[in-house]
Amino acid sequence: MTSFQFSKSIACTGLAALFAVGAAVAQVTPVGDTGIDATGSTRSENNACMTGRTQQDQETCLREARNAAADKRSGKLDTTGDLTANALERCKVLAGTDRVACEARVLGYGAAAGSVAGGGMIKEVEVITVPSDPNQPVRIEPQTAAPVILSVPMAPTSR
Repeated sequence: MTSFQFSKSIACTGLAALFAVGAAVAQVTPVGDTGIDATGSTRSENNACMTGRTQQDQETCLREARNAAADKRSGKLDTTGDLTANALERCKVLAGTDRVACEARVLGYGAAAGSVAGGGMIKEVEVITVPSDPNQPVRIEPQTAAPVILSVPMAPTSR
């Protein structure tokens, strides 16, 4: 029983030392710093991957750097794209107020919190849909501090 307790305490001590050394040598990348410069140089991107200056594990970083270099050589890499147009295009699969809210978030309305490095951005837009009947009274009481987007459905037309 004594040898089991002894080996258990050695294992625990070893794990504690491993965690302490890991924490001591860990390199923390500042939020918003990818470690990759804007030159598009494969050499500098690979260097950033190898020295741990990115927010990705080394294998993923190197794979993405290789894929970007291959796309650059074949002329497929487009860094001048309109990001807003692409994001608005993704909103088209939604309908009604969901689409209105999606487009409002893309265009920067509402409140945003968090960070990509911290696990995700939360963007909040409150959409209030008012009745299309002009005779029906409307009272708007926002439920959040975020700016309110009003969605007014079209009145049905008779043919």
